[in-house]
Amino acid sequence: MGLIPFDDRDGKIWMNGEMIEWRDARTHSLTHALHYGSQVFEGERAYGGKIFKSDEHTKRLRQSCKYLDFDLPVSDAELNQIKDDVLAENNIVDGYVRAFCWRGSEMMAISAQQTTIHLAVAAWQWPSYFDPETKMKGIKLGMAKWRRPAAESAPVHAKAAGLYMICTLAKHEAEKNGFADALMLDYRGYVAEATGANVFFVMEDGKLHTPTADCFLNGITRQTIIELAKQSGIEVIERHIMPEEMAQATECFLTGTAAEVTPVSQIGEYSFTPAGITRQMVDGYNQLVGAS
Repeated sequence: MGLIPFDDRDGKIWMNGEMIEWRDARTHSLTHALHYGSQVFEGERAYGGKIFKSDEHTKRLRQSCKYLDFDLPVSDAELNQIKDDVLAENNIVDGYVRAFCWRGSEMMAISAQQTTIHLAVAAWQWPSYFDPETKMKGIKLGMAKWRRPAAESAPVHAKAAGLYMICTLAKHEAEKNGFADALMLDYRGYVAEATGANVFFVMEDGKLHTPTADCFLNGITRQTIIELAKQSGIEVIERHIMPEEMAQATECFLTGTAAEVTPVSQIGEYSFTPAGITRQMVDGYNQLVGAS
């Protein structure tokens, strides 16, 4: 069965103040966002008709806009309501919500102060990022050649479209080599994250270790899992992790809105066995969000 293009679907998208037909939600090919990457977005999940941590996602979208030097054109409360309206309009109970904001076409140059700031919200049915059978066995990751940039080199704490170009390249290379995803290092050579998810390791000390989010996105799911682990009596250590330290890890999993909590069985030459803590985090997160 072929892919269903995202520009040719039934449904409604909220765009610039109104709910419009899905196929009519278009922008010009000379938009600043397309040519200069001036777009930010949020990926959110709805479970049982309710968006998980909707307010946190809205606040992060606003912060991402600030990083890219423009303002989110609605209030937080208005955007939260818009997202709920889009879910209802499309009859989505369990699905994915994407709110995104971008610069328009008034200026086609590096300087873009006079561009209109556009906002849209779409939602669609979307199953688990990795199929359930594969997920519980643990997915396999390759090692990416691309590295996350320093905070002095890019707005690394924004969920900005341009920052994902190297993620696409890394994931394509991984998939060509038979992996589900790739692990990226940062500019210093420390373990950073997967192409669209944060990473955690259970080390031989029985504690949960995760890279310090100083040059990549501190994911909302990452923050949720840290809190969930602490509530469960599991010590969480945020620190810089060298790649060779993965040899001392017994378990590994990814976290993200799309990935949720996904066990990992291999990263490059290192192997892991999804076990107690990983299962506890998978089950705990599913219970928290109300997923089956």
